[in-house]
Amino acid sequence: MKFKQVAALSAAALVSLAFLSACGSKKANSTKQVLHWSEPTELQTLDVSKVVDTVSSDSISNSTEGLYRLGKDSKVQPGLATKTQVSDHGLKYTFTLRKNSKWSNGDPATAKDFVYSWQRTVNPKTASEYAYLFDGIKNATAITAGKKPVSTLGIKAIGKYKLTVTLDKKIPYFKLLMGFTVFFPQDQKAVKQFGSKYGTAAKYMVYNGPYKVVGWNGSNLSWKLVKNNNYWDHKAVKLSKITFQVTKSNSTAYNLYQNKKLDEVYLDAEQAKQLKNNKDYVSLKQSRTNYLEFNQTQKLFKNKKIRQAISYAVNRQQLVTKVLGNGSVASKSIVSTGLAKYHGKDFATAAATTAGVSYNQQKAKQLWKAGLKELGLKKASFTLMGDDDDVSKAVTTYLQSQLETHLPGLKVNVENLPKKTRITRASNGQFDVVLSGWAADFSDPISFLDLFTKNNSYNDGKWDNSTYDQLVTASKTTDVNNQGKRWNDLVQASKILSKDQGVAPLYQLSQAQLLRSDVKGVIYNTAGVQFNFKNAYIAK
Repeated sequence: MKFKQVAALSAAALVSLAFLSACGSKKANSTKQVLHWSEPTELQTLDVSKVVDTVSSDSISNSTEGLYRLGKDSKVQPGLATKTQVSDHGLKYTFTLRKNSKWSNGDPATAKDFVYSWQRTVNPKTASEYAYLFDGIKNATAITAGKKPVSTLGIKAIGKYKLTVTLDKKIPYFKLLMGFTVFFPQDQKAVKQFGSKYGTAAKYMVYNGPYKVVGWNGSNLSWKLVKNNNYWDHKAVKLSKITFQVTKSNSTAYNLYQNKKLDEVYLDAEQAKQLKNNKDYVSLKQSRTNYLEFNQTQKLFKNKKIRQAISYAVNRQQLVTKVLGNGSVASKSIVSTGLAKYHGKDFATAAATTAGVSYNQQKAKQLWKAGLKELGLKKASFTLMGDDDDVSKAVTTYLQSQLETHLPGLKVNVENLPKKTRITRASNGQFDVVLSGWAADFSDPISFLDLFTKNNSYNDGKWDNSTYDQLVTASKTTDVNNQGKRWNDLVQASKILSKDQGVAPLYQLSQAQLLRSDVKGVIYNTAGVQFNFKNAYIAK
């Protein structure tokens, strides 16, 4: 997921960390249960079918209830599903739903809400960038390709409170998907009522989760999650309200924290160094890789040597230690370390190559010179696009310096934009090189590697390698039931991406943070939905 500058996802089972969780019998203060949270980027949408970023996903996942919730230690917990039955061949799931859940407009939340939501998401007219995640659910791929009607999708409501899902093939991570935002239900009446405004502001949405979103008008930099008293498990929700404030400046955020206007802030490199011994200091490891993506519809970036030269010119170790300083680590591959293991070996280690992630000034210059010669050029220029928060600005400035220093004749212009604008422009191919990032949606390497197949909606750079596509496809079809073969398919695919420099992986993000020690019960997931506030409270 194109998560905020502080995003993530985890390992072989979706490693969820419950940090600062509930402490024994200490009870929540009943008079003031308000949490003040800082965000580095804007909320973009509340539409389940159209969400692509972590800030929006967190708001949706705390205001909408799916089949499962992700709890402590990555365990899937009951959401609307009270019982799950799986057929012997593993291709049919039957979910029994609770009968006491309803939307904030009074409508009951039923099986048909899942059917409608899933059909809406895979419908080509919706243009959901996450429709590809439904691959493996019966007829989903044919539907997104416009070859079959949405009514043929392998999901059916059996009465009001029973749901069946039929698969074309086994999906090893299926239950984890069911806890991910894009598989949540939607109330058809609300979608039809609000039309094109659906999900574009808090008032154009209905909610069936622990909280309701209040005060977001579609573009403002503050909003709230307010306790939903109609939620089926509302007695377990201790917070009356969570306020969110977008603070793109780390110094501004820290000042607000010191003045007790915020209970949580993210830290830049210098702040992290100074505050690492503070009792409220936390470093959040994330299954997120930040990388450079090249627009390969352009002549300059079609040239493999040019892409390789740019990658070899970046000192990633210096980037993570001097510029970030928050515990982030230099990337070994596009797939983050700690996401998945096989026979005790981490995927990132198994897929590591010197190509694609190494720093080599001499090689960078040689490849740059050779690439320019092949293109008939003596010099080149391009614009590096990134987000407009402090961390992104620091990274793009560093990259500009590295590239212009090590690649003779190169001029790099930097353009820092609001995240929503950056994502839109990248999706529309309106960029030269973009600093992008991906946080795993579930604990499997395919969550990263799927992105760069030829027709994936997130392949903004339009990199195209048929062998890579074949390996990814095999991992999901012919080899899906053979763990060893599937693992090898994905390892080889990752190596091809690195060697061909389809993208240039830079670093795996860890985010330094201050969180007041009296904030308890917040569940943090390194993969999938990031923050679960359902059981959070302020202990006084």
